[in-house]
Amino acid sequence: MQRRNALKLLVGAAGLPLLSSESLAFFQSIQAQVPQSTALKAFSADQNAIVETISELIIPATDTPGAKAARVSEFIDLILSDWSKEDEKTRFLAGVDEVNHRSQVLYGKRFVDAAAEQQKEILRGFDDELMAAQQVLLANRRGNRKPPEKTFFYMMKQLTLVGYYTSQVGAQEELHYEIIPHAHEQCAPVPTTEKS
Repeated sequence: MQRRNALKLLVGAAGLPLLSSESLAFFQSIQAQVPQSTALKAFSADQNAIVETISELIIPATDTPGAKAARVSEFIDLILSDWSKEDEKTRFLAGVDEVNHRSQVLYGKRFVDAAAEQQKEILRGFDDELMAAQQVLLANRRGNRKPPEKTFFYMMKQLTLVGYYTSQVGAQEELHYEIIPHAHEQCAPVPTTEKS
């Protein structure tokens, strides 16, 4: 699945609104605050390694850089330490520890030491739980619009996408976003190969 399709699917499935220009500017300003050196505030070194691995599994490096190159784990660390409510931070950190716990129970090793297929299987379990919870929510809402519960994996997916696509790497190399276009193309043809 291509990243753009994954982004559209996640936006639809998780009920995330598309980022407004104000939200985009806000998250880009947070990206600018990510320290050049790894100075973790919310994560331990082990937790950061887990979050970095998960984010890279969500947005892997292909012909463009992945989440690790975009320093998504450090963005998430900054969001948790400076911008999140205490209960959200606690829930997220408990979820990171649960990832490691499941890896120990299933495979007898830390999550970051597990094989890539084992890591993906653990994340599939979290994703299945998230989808089941959202199906129950949809079945019970009867016309009331209630946002999805902010579980660890919901937050992980959401923060990974926001962190990646608001980073310089994600915006420029993946989305080909230009702050100042190098040229003005008057009456440029619209490519017909992309479907909306």
